[in-house]
Amino acid sequence: MRSVLLHPTYFPSIATFVAIAKTDTIMFEVCDNYQKQTYRNRMFIYDVNGKLPLTIPVIYSQKNRQLYKDILIAEDENWQDLHWKSIQSAYSSSPFFEFYEHDFQPLFTEKFTNLMDFNFKSMEVIFGCLELPFEFETTKTFEKHPENRIDYRSLADNRKEVEQDFKGYIQVFDDKHGFIPNLSILDLICNEGPNSMLYLEAQNIII
Repeated sequence: MRSVLLHPTYFPSIATFVAIAKTDTIMFEVCDNYQKQTYRNRMFIYDVNGKLPLTIPVIYSQKNRQLYKDILIAEDENWQDLHWKSIQSAYSSSPFFEFYEHDFQPLFTEKFTNLMDFNFKSMEVIFGCLELPFEFETTKTFEKHPENRIDYRSLADNRKEVEQDFKGYIQVFDDKHGFIPNLSILDLICNEGPNSMLYLEAQNIII
């Protein structure tokens, strides 16, 4: 039985969902220290100007290590409204945005205080869009070298992006900037809709 270990991230990358599509069981790491500049609070979408980062503002101090599960979302920025408007601008003309819009929108109108809780909620929505059961385990302790699981936690680190040989699909602005691989799963779902799972199952992860 194939099992993978992943970080819960903000509307995860396509690579993360390739790992999910090809596994039997999922375990999410919830006992790690928080790290800045990762997919924990950031995703990338494709807008008219190319690859666009959307970052959730968090309360974090570099002086003291903080557990990821304890990280709070900063309330001094209107990030939800800004992110939702960016997503609408990027994907309103995509083939399937209208079909999934009502699933996504509550994430940008409801109040959330904890980053990890929000990320799990965003993933629950995506699992629903992909018609996958949202079933998983969570870690009890942090293990640097876990046994009996494929460790894909590095997929959460966008600073160490590994090139993925992912097949192209039609994107809204690919006539301007070409195909951009491994964006947020939102990009695939908005452009491929019900075909998204077939796409994910056909790709391979290079670590």
